[in-house]
Amino acid sequence: MTCLRVSSLSKIVLAGLAGLTVTIAGCQTTSSPTTPASEATADATSSASAIAQATPIRVGTAAPDFTGIDSNGTSHKLSDFRGKTVVLEWTNHQCPYTVKHYESGNMQALQKEATGKDVVWLSIVSSASGLQGYVTPEQANELTTSRKASPTAVILDSEGKIGKLYTARTTPHMFVIDANGVLQYMGAIDDKPTANQEDIAGAQNYVQSALTQVIAGQPVATASTQPYGCTVKYGS
Repeated sequence: MTCLRVSSLSKIVLAGLAGLTVTIAGCQTTSSPTTPASEATADATSSASAIAQATPIRVGTAAPDFTGIDSNGTSHKLSDFRGKTVVLEWTNHQCPYTVKHYESGNMQALQKEATGKDVVWLSIVSSASGLQGYVTPEQANELTTSRKASPTAVILDSEGKIGKLYTARTTPHMFVIDANGVLQYMGAIDDKPTANQEDIAGAQNYVQSALTQVIAGQPVATASTQPYGCTVKYGS
């Protein structure tokens, strides 16, 4: 198992902004191998290039429609869920920031709370084959079971079409779409951009707040935030 350190700090590219980095204390370790520094730089460049070519999406406008195949081979079209609130969660099981929210049970609790209110929760994996976070359908299902996650479906987007359509930048990167198909929130899961599980308890959960307000038919107080996490590992 490899754990990268740069002057005793780990670095990630934040929100797909070329050249902008932030640091997090310590070095997050996981049960999965981390990406070597040279590969991480290449992945970040590829990710930034991919999303730079996409048309930006905005809160208050119609969420782009898409069709995706889930880990069980079932096709899902976003517009088929019209009439229901939908959450899109970009995920990468090898990213320390994703690990933070799954090992703590935070993401699963949010999924369970949302789906219990008839919200559709789509976890989307846009990692390309051979890159960090890529999973086969079987691996995706095993992760759902072992982590006791409860999304409506896990969409496999290894070609990055859905990710680029939404300019998904990080894992996690969260989107909340209302029953009319309008994007009401996009950005970070919360206001603590660290990989430290201890920070979850004191965090403001933007997604939970957005869901509560959308379901109640109220304006979302904080509708757009800067996402944080590992860059989405798009292919070339």
